[in-house]
Amino acid sequence: MTVLTPRPSFLKVDEKAAQKIKELLEKRNKPSLGIRIGVKSRGCSGLSYVLEYADEMLPLDEKINVHGVTIIVDSKAVMFLIGTEMHYEETDLNSGFIFKNPNEKGRCGCGESFHV
Repeated sequence: MTVLTPRPSFLKVDEKAAQKIKELLEKRNKPSLGIRIGVKSRGCSGLSYVLEYADEMLPLDEKINVHGVTIIVDSKAVMFLIGTEMHYEETDLNSGFIFKNPNEKGRCGCGESFHV
């Protein structure tokens, strides 16, 4: 008999990022599956990360449950996110989600977009 082991997640999310996602979902005051992560063509380097509330899961989307939150990854973004780590950082000047993506070949000067 073959025992199936779960495959490792292609996206790692730290506890601070998961906690911030929980806070955002609670403030929304509307039921959500979680958040959706995708990439869109824009910026001077080509691609940009997109986060939005996930109200539904599309047939080819990937679902990740981590630290008590659900993250839906757009099927078109999976190949760009393999091996990526998602963090949440706060400084005196700004705060936001940070993606450390080993597939990136470069970023634009302002940091808004990347290319693989």
